[in-house]
Amino acid sequence: MPNSAAGAPAAPVSDSRPGWPALLTLVGLLGALQLATRPLLPVDETRYLSVAWEMWVRGDFLVPYLNGQPYSHKPPLLFWMIQALWGLFGVSPWPARLLPVGLSLGALWGTARLARRLWPHSALTAQMAPWLLFGGLFWMNFYTLVQFDLLLVLAALAAWAGVLQAAAGAGRGWLWVALGIGMGVLAKGPVILLPVLPALLLAPWWRRAAPARGWPRWYLGAAAALSLGAALALSWALPAGLSGGEAYRQAIFWGQSAGRVVASFAHRGPWWEYLLWFPLLLLPWVLWPPLWRGLRHLVPADDGVRFCLAVLLPALLVFSLISGKQAKYLLPLLPLAVLLLARALASVAAGKWSLWPAALLLLLLGGALSGLAWWPAAAAPAWVQGLHRGWGVALMLGAVPFLWLRLRPLAAVRALTLAGVLSSATLYLALVPPLAPQYRLQTLATQLGELQRQGHTLGWVGRYHGQFQFLGRLRAPLSAVPADGVRQWLHEHPQGYLLVRDARARPQVPADLVVQPYRSGSLVLWPAQRLLRSPRWLDALAGNA
Repeated sequence: MPNSAAGAPAAPVSDSRPGWPALLTLVGLLGALQLATRPLLPVDETRYLSVAWEMWVRGDFLVPYLNGQPYSHKPPLLFWMIQALWGLFGVSPWPARLLPVGLSLGALWGTARLARRLWPHSALTAQMAPWLLFGGLFWMNFYTLVQFDLLLVLAALAAWAGVLQAAAGAGRGWLWVALGIGMGVLAKGPVILLPVLPALLLAPWWRRAAPARGWPRWYLGAAAALSLGAALALSWALPAGLSGGEAYRQAIFWGQSAGRVVASFAHRGPWWEYLLWFPLLLLPWVLWPPLWRGLRHLVPADDGVRFCLAVLLPALLVFSLISGKQAKYLLPLLPLAVLLLARALASVAAGKWSLWPAALLLLLLGGALSGLAWWPAAAAPAWVQGLHRGWGVALMLGAVPFLWLRLRPLAAVRALTLAGVLSSATLYLALVPPLAPQYRLQTLATQLGELQRQGHTLGWVGRYHGQFQFLGRLRAPLSAVPADGVRQWLHEHPQGYLLVRDARARPQVPADLVVQPYRSGSLVLWPAQRLLRSPRWLDALAGNA
């Protein structure tokens, strides 16, 4: 990213290093634990790796495919990056699973640099910012997931850095704006405009001093950057639309974006939902009294505070008006939110601060784990019975030092982040082992891959999300069989195998069948011949699928 700040010389890098060795150690240790204990999660992680795998097998890097059909739900940047890593290190889950950790590190670094541009004379703000971002409980438990949102965060950071550089008079900043927009569209679509357009359009409000060449030249530069960013995205979208066919072309140019905005086909939520989610994404920081004392010092707002507000308020409003909602959609706004928090904390950085939010977090989570462990076995889900009672006690004991510790501001921020890491690590160690069998599909996927290599046709009753294409290295699609078409499929594929999702954790099926725990129920692999010879089981299947 560009180096210069907007309107003032940047502070020396040595004055604002956030303590990278300690932060990188925490990121690496927690990431290693999460990746070692958690399998690839269906349906999102398994689906995205399956799309990358099908593009790899087909040798088609223009149009994403899922289960043999063009996949229009997401642009290809994440898939391209996964395939680039496979080209370097070979096809396996690990390059793809380490990718989001690398993207997260890039976002932490970009947030620190953005702080230096916005407040070049406040080294403490830049020191706190990446710790506040990583120390948020949502970010801490999201950054190892194979998802698109961290790419969008990086795209937004690149565009904001370019906006600030252009505001300082460097024309090459517009190239960074264009790159951020193009990268964002290729990562997740036009949604990148929500955090970028307000920074461009509201520049006369957040930068009260006019740029050297005047505001008309500013808006011409913004229009040129938007056009170049759109051209970068269209350099993929136009040939992909021609190659993927009419339905795919309509979907990528209109259906996906408009469908989610007007009447979402997935994750619909009320307009006020994000007003609840956004503060929760900033836990535990929003519980900390020094933060609330510091927020009073942000008035009157300087240009850096106004820049953050100029983006956050309009973007949050538009996000709230969009029909489809998930907490992760707000991730691109988190860097600016934590920059405001860092600025507020830096403005009251005096004395020593209490760490009671860390103690409260550990006590609450420890109490919840202990309560789960003592749940009566007769009423508890099966996975709760595998929960060891010692984890909750360990978390509550870990709260004791934080009850009496009082540290200087930067050390206090780092200690709270450490408390978050301890809580997240303990939750993973306590909950993942009993829960993982319901999400670990590798053994069944390997069996499906072997059956397909032997020439058997595979089917799935209902809507299939590509859970097995990558895990089983499948080279042919699974048939998505509607519930009322099972008999016909069985007669057409008598040597095939049919995967049936059963709502029961322990389905009433013959003991020699392959049964895989899956989320709250199970998957049963039925040989077609077996069902054809057993109408009773076929009728039962229709009732339980």
